[in-house]
Amino acid sequence: MQAREFHERMQKYRIIASLKEHKSLEKALKAPVSAVALSVGNIGNIIPLVKLYKSNGIPVFVHIERIGGLSLDDEGMAFLANCVKPDGIVTTRNHCIRQAKKEGLLTIQRVFLFDSDSVRSGISSVRDTKPDAVEVMPALLMEYISLYQKETGIPIIAGGLIQSRDHIVQALQSGAAAVSTSSRGLWKEPVTLEPEESHAVAEGGTIGGTSAKR
Repeated sequence: MQAREFHERMQKYRIIASLKEHKSLEKALKAPVSAVALSVGNIGNIIPLVKLYKSNGIPVFVHIERIGGLSLDDEGMAFLANCVKPDGIVTTRNHCIRQAKKEGLLTIQRVFLFDSDSVRSGISSVRDTKPDAVEVMPALLMEYISLYQKETGIPIIAGGLIQSRDHIVQALQSGAAAVSTSSRGLWKEPVTLEPEESHAVAEGGTIGGTSAKR
């Protein structure tokens, strides 16, 4: 899958199913989602799990820090790309984004926002690694969804603490391209925004007095 296809799919379905429990695996097969993000499994069973979703036409991202036995070095990434064959990865680590890009995998960089320093360092990391999407956590920090989109120009996924359809709509109105959630009841929620509801994202933007334009 190319980045353009993934971005188009996010715009169409808006929801990424975050799979943290084995009991959720089958439910995600029946949901109209942009992709699944696997946070379960190990090197012994990750290959059939990836094949299961890809054979059903659902893009698969592997949260590499959560897969038991998978090394996070060059050899581990080569194994992932050539043997497991997901569409991409989810990670918090800059070097893993770079490794995955070299192997031709799509990349979602996850950033956790807990203070002003984490906001700044997250933007700096994303500008450096240039992932295909950024997952901003927690999702309910709506103003930072807009900020990250303005500062990086990269599609934003809102993740963490999503508990209702209203949360999904708020994140999308704030500029998120999609929402990642493990709440199975929300995977089938129809979410569409009218053009006038969509958040208008201005060009540029500043943080700490530094222009986003480069």
